[in-house]
Amino acid sequence: MATSSELRSTLLPSRRWGRRAVAAANFLMLLHLAAVAHGAELVELTLLTGAREKGAVCLDGSPPGYHLQRGFGSGTHSWLIYLQGGAWCNTIENCSLRKLTKYGSSKFMEAVVFNGILSNDKQLNSDFYNWNKVVLRYCDGASFSGDAEAKDKDGSTLYFRGLRIWDAVVDELMEKGLASAEQALLSGCSAGGLATLLHCNDFHARFPKEVSAKCLPDAGFFLDIEDLSGERYMLSIFSEVVQLQNVRKVLPKDCLAKKNRTECFFAAELVKSIDTPTLIVNSAYDSWQIQNVLAPTGSYPADSWSSCKADIRNCSPTQSQVLNGFRNKLVDDVEVVTDKKGWGLFIDSCFTHCQTPYNISWNSPASPALGNKVRLNRRTVQSSEKKTIAL
Repeated sequence: MATSSELRSTLLPSRRWGRRAVAAANFLMLLHLAAVAHGAELVELTLLTGAREKGAVCLDGSPPGYHLQRGFGSGTHSWLIYLQGGAWCNTIENCSLRKLTKYGSSKFMEAVVFNGILSNDKQLNSDFYNWNKVVLRYCDGASFSGDAEAKDKDGSTLYFRGLRIWDAVVDELMEKGLASAEQALLSGCSAGGLATLLHCNDFHARFPKEVSAKCLPDAGFFLDIEDLSGERYMLSIFSEVVQLQNVRKVLPKDCLAKKNRTECFFAAELVKSIDTPTLIVNSAYDSWQIQNVLAPTGSYPADSWSSCKADIRNCSPTQSQVLNGFRNKLVDDVEVVTDKKGWGLFIDSCFTHCQTPYNISWNSPASPALGNKVRLNRRTVQSSEKKTIAL
């Protein structure tokens, strides 16, 4: 496994949701439409059975949903569960807005195309193409971890039931064949990557010891750092999320014995309590965090950082030093797992956020490369020249 010094040897290449996020969403929609145009299969939405009775509902009280694509051939008894990401809602106001979107209500969810690690194309996804694959839609706003409710300003109820959604959907999937899995992988990106870490041990514990159950969080390593103005954006957001949505039960008890709930919600603390073999996939120059956590709009004078955070190739030497400081913080945080048995790291220097769900970053000429490995989906993912982790 890569050591701290080995990770640092890769050099930098020579606040919130706003217009940039909307542009990114539009770009992803174009990718989606392009995939459909090329004949990729749409996977329909399945709503959770008995959601209301189980109290496992989205922010607006609608049933949560997931997309299930059945495996075949040698993948019949292999399962990949993928947790969708999409930031968090940390106040009544933004949770109220969120419930009017597909990130807070199944009323707005539609069929999706599976790409990247979820693709059923053997050439694009040679290891997982014929597995049973599930995408669990994200509609609670707290990485599938809260259990509470609150009154919206219009008098209706806001349901913070992410933990119940996780339990109820996994229970339903167990009845649909997950219980007989011979190997299972829990993954997800962004807020879904954080959710993967939050539920990793529970996922592993649901299977007999002979089942190979592992975790792969993608872009879930959010850092507790100061932005350019000295504010700690992620600490503030996470503090409000864990308070509003009553995030407690899912947090490691050994962490809670020493630290507060907000600190235990960060990946750097979560990984210390995870026993399940895990492969951490993350960019050391995570584009979302650089744009929204390190250099959010308002944290710097005028437009001094606008060009740099839009494309790090535009950064000045001084700005590059700041970005390298961000990278070093990530390396320091992940170093705690380097001695964990069965763990691995795939930490690259691409200016991106989430790499597993897209064909271009999963398996293409533009995919990130480490050592002599150019694709993340090889059965053995090499994170350094010294050690590998087998999926």
